[in-house]
Parts: sequence; C-alpha cells; structure tokens
Amino acid sequence: MLRYHKGGIDGTVVDNKLIFQQAVLANASGVILVHNHPSGTLRPSEGDIRVTKRFIEAAKIMEINVFDHLIVSYNGYYSFQDEGIL
Repeated sequence: MLRYHKGGIDGTVVDNKLIFQQAVLANASGVILVHNHPSGTLRPSEGDIRVTKRFIEAAKIMEINVFDHLIVSYNGYYSFQDEGIL
C-alpha cells in the first residue's frame, strides 16, 4: 500500500501525479483507491466524489483502470463501485 497525501484530521490533499508515478513504474493496468474516514462516516463527501472523478479522467489518459475507490472506517466500508459512482 502506498500513501500519497498530506493533511490533517479534517481534510487531506492527494497528489495524483505521485499515485500515477507509482502505477506507471509498477506497470499497473489498474488501481484501487482507498482512504479512511476517522469520524466513522462512510458516505463520501463532495470532495471525495470530485477527487475520484478527476482521478478517473486522468487515469483514462494513462490507460489505467480505476477498479474501485473505498472509504474505510470502524463502521465498515463504502465502495464507489458498488454504489455505481465509478
């Protein structure tokens, strides 16, 4: 698992270039994005949805599949794929 973020309790910034760099170096044909919600809330925020859509668009250019984006917490997980957002 690779970590590419900078932030605190209330939010974080993800650098897509760093994620893609590792995917390309590994010759990955796809990725699964995962992040946590320490609050326990499993629903994605508007920011989560916006970042996911931006990442998917960039991945298309790189010919890398985004198989899922998971939000995990002590309450379980939320799958963007299962919810039809991907």
